[in-house]
Amino acid sequence: MKERVESDHLKAIREGVRLVVTQFGDDYWLARDNDGVFPHAFHRAMAEAGWLGITMPKAFGGAGLGVTEAAVMMHEVASHGGGMTAASTVHINLFGPHPIVVQGTSEQKARWVPRLIAGEDQVCFGVTEPNTGLNTTQIKTFADKVDGGYLVTGQKVWTSTAQVANKILLLTRTRKIEDSQRSTDGITIFYTDLDRSKIDVHRIAKMGRSAVDSNALFIDGLFVPDEDRIGEEERGFAYLLHSLNPERVLIAAEAIGIGQDALRRATQYAKDRIVFDRQIGLNQGVQHPLAERWMYLESAWLMTMKAAELYDADLPCGAEANSAKFLGARAGHDACWQAIATHGGFGYAKEYHVERLYREVAITRLAPITEQLIMSFVAERVLGLPKSY
Repeated sequence: MKERVESDHLKAIREGVRLVVTQFGDDYWLARDNDGVFPHAFHRAMAEAGWLGITMPKAFGGAGLGVTEAAVMMHEVASHGGGMTAASTVHINLFGPHPIVVQGTSEQKARWVPRLIAGEDQVCFGVTEPNTGLNTTQIKTFADKVDGGYLVTGQKVWTSTAQVANKILLLTRTRKIEDSQRSTDGITIFYTDLDRSKIDVHRIAKMGRSAVDSNALFIDGLFVPDEDRIGEEERGFAYLLHSLNPERVLIAAEAIGIGQDALRRATQYAKDRIVFDRQIGLNQGVQHPLAERWMYLESAWLMTMKAAELYDADLPCGAEANSAKFLGARAGHDACWQAIATHGGFGYAKEYHVERLYREVAITRLAPITEQLIMSFVAERVLGLPKSY
């Protein structure tokens, strides 16, 4: 596969990540897909190599690098058979704690960030709720003010890694929506202990990414001390928005990495497979779809890098970040399907891994934002069309 042109700085990151990731081969990831056990060994290896702190401040032990470097890192993580299982094992460290990095006090950063970098704490992200979906302003989970802190009651869904996490980044209301001037008002973010005596965690059986759990959470009287509130009360929605563009860029990079992994496997199979006394890769009906998938993956990568560079330059990047997520997920998904089609019946067999990559990449088209909302955003914000919802 053609090697892309990158600066020496980004090449060094890619090569360093590759040294860790390639220690965990197809057999490891297939076993995790079958047994559903969290990839603790992989998470520990990434932490010991220092990669969990790539975007964290240097003052607290991180590398202090940007979203561009993080995208290269996550692209490499996703490109070697682990798919979204490998990516999701570590990427919440890159965008999930973003409100802490941006809005946390020095005391909070000193207390929380080094433990995240070292892999001593694992955090889950409690945002989505069963009856709100992507309409985040309508969340109902409520934090009542009490002496010394808050009492939280409510529900969350699709909370990743809650089976293994000991911390939760939790989005709540501290003022009811009907009492707020705007729907975005009254929302507060906390980073606190995941107290399982007050949070009931139920695993959701799902299509892919089996080893990185998704869960429904039922929160009943969770006490959160004042010192675990991030930033000002009722400004949490604005803090959350600050982390959305980096998340979209990273998801795009991961989807592209999975697609390129599948494309490499399909290309090699097309060279090796002999039917009717000739390589199937001699047939244009096999060649052309694979060539097209390469073009779309490379194009999506260019948009991903553009979005990352704009973000790191502190320039507007909403359209580019959303477009990167849309294009990356589509290109990755289509490449994985074409890999199955190229393998024919063997593509359906777990032995060749492409069916697993197809299941792994599927989530990138659904989360953290749907394709339809991205198209609505671009139509309204870029093309100037009226808001459609």
